[in-house]
Amino acid sequence: MLGLFSLDLLSRIDLDELMKKDEPPFTFPKTLEEFEYAFNEYGQLRHIKTGEPFVFNAREDLHRWNQKRYEALGEIITQYVYELLEKKCNMTKETLPVDATEDEPTGFIYLSPDALSNPSKLLVLIQGSGVVRAGQWARRLIINQDLNSGTQIPFIERAMQEGYGVMVLNPNENYLEVEKSTKSPLPSPTETSDEPAEKRERKDDKEGKKKKEFYEKYRNPQRETETERIPIRENGSSEEHVLYVWDHFVSRAAAKNVFIMAHSYGGLSFVELMNQRESEVKNKVCAVALTDSAHNIWLQETTKSTQDWMQEHCRNWVSSPEPLDTTLEPMMPDCPRVSAGTERHELTSWMSFDSIFRFFSEFHAKEGEEAEETSNSVTTRSGSHKNRHQDL
Repeated sequence: MLGLFSLDLLSRIDLDELMKKDEPPFTFPKTLEEFEYAFNEYGQLRHIKTGEPFVFNAREDLHRWNQKRYEALGEIITQYVYELLEKKCNMTKETLPVDATEDEPTGFIYLSPDALSNPSKLLVLIQGSGVVRAGQWARRLIINQDLNSGTQIPFIERAMQEGYGVMVLNPNENYLEVEKSTKSPLPSPTETSDEPAEKRERKDDKEGKKKKEFYEKYRNPQRETETERIPIRENGSSEEHVLYVWDHFVSRAAAKNVFIMAHSYGGLSFVELMNQRESEVKNKVCAVALTDSAHNIWLQETTKSTQDWMQEHCRNWVSSPEPLDTTLEPMMPDCPRVSAGTERHELTSWMSFDSIFRFFSEFHAKEGEEAEETSNSVTTRSGSHKNRHQDL
């Protein structure tokens, strides 16, 4: 009798339901101190009490909650890097668009005090795509490795020491995210008549099932706020942003020699800039350092003259098991490829640090020699004309 009762009880228990966990609320600390983390003297993120590195899986079997926690920390890191740019590097924010009204979304870039006035050299930094913002190469490196490898701070400080003005672009700041209105607009007659009712019902059922499966993972799942994105005028993508900053800042800078460093998707945005402003770039840019660039001269339909210029003025440090600066086989007829000395994509910029500045210095020296030769040539011609005039 007892055995029958136990079997009956087990048959009524939903084991899947029993295994579910209550998903904690998506409420996270707003500062590093509240997270109980801080950067030590080596620029490594460590727990204040234990001294341990950041732990992603703070709660077992709660991947979505852990991911949201990681993203919340990432937002704090973004603000922390902005503070470093302003306080440690003495850089200032410039709002984009430059003629923005009070009620429209805006973005910004960072400029060193002499970015527009330095008569000699200007360094422009362009990051890759994703969640990273101005001053960052890779959020993962900042959190799991250190500030030197994950931020642009070492590049900015080295550039300033060597007499460059510096511009830090912000190509992923493309929109303002706002909460969607709870009132959903009524469908217009055209919307309801375009799609057969049966097809619409099937689609709704499919979407409803997906949502149900997602939210039934937990007993009390947290529903995420629905948002919409309002694009920043003329800065709605990385390519648009780079073009806008070129037109309104770089092209107006006093520097005779502009140097560009672009990582990953930033390389694609630079090539798109060349497609749009080829003659201007050739006249003003001295050299370009790319790190694991995502550009593609075939898909981006670059001209033969652009490819030839890139062959002379660009170098791409790519992820490779070969030692740093080892020349690699070209994949396209654009710019030389060399090893970054690492197989990790996100580390290519930091590992190429010294090589990139050496590359820039060689080009600057070459430009100086060519300018001196031109000047001497003009002086010699002027002198010979003067002598002939005296002879006459």
